[in-house]
Amino acid sequence: MASSETPGYLANLRKCVGHALLLTPAAGACIRDAEGRILLLRRTDGDNLWSFPGGMIEPGEGAAEAVKREVREEIGLEVEPVTLIGVYTNPAYAFAYPNGDQVQPVTLFFECRVVSGELRPDLEETVEARYFGPEDALPPMRPCCIAKAGDAFTFQGQAFFR
Repeated sequence: MASSETPGYLANLRKCVGHALLLTPAAGACIRDAEGRILLLRRTDGDNLWSFPGGMIEPGEGAAEAVKREVREEIGLEVEPVTLIGVYTNPAYAFAYPNGDQVQPVTLFFECRVVSGELRPDLEETVEARYFGPEDALPPMRPCCIAKAGDAFTFQGQAFFR
């Protein structure tokens, strides 16, 4: 979801507002393996943090379409959103990219099932992909992703609103 990776819409907004804080609509995917572990990705945006597959919802696109597109682009899997795990809008989840662009994500986080494809990071946005279980030490992540991981491990059908 890095602003340097989002052509068009966000780039045009940044021309007007510079590095000022922007609300950024996003969709994220919780993908599990056969053991129920969650898939996390190590990003290339300069901070070496891990996150869930996903990214910005583009103009003219719905959240379900966005999560499918982002997962396909980032790791080569075709997924189908199954249910909403949560909505993450807390101002405490705001952050700045290494280039100074500030964002407060508004993320719809979906449980997704894999329908086809082969897991392979694109090496442009994503350099590594690994599954983690609730007993594993999680890699470095932003606070929003830490919340999503906790929610993914405890999800029982009712969406979280954070």
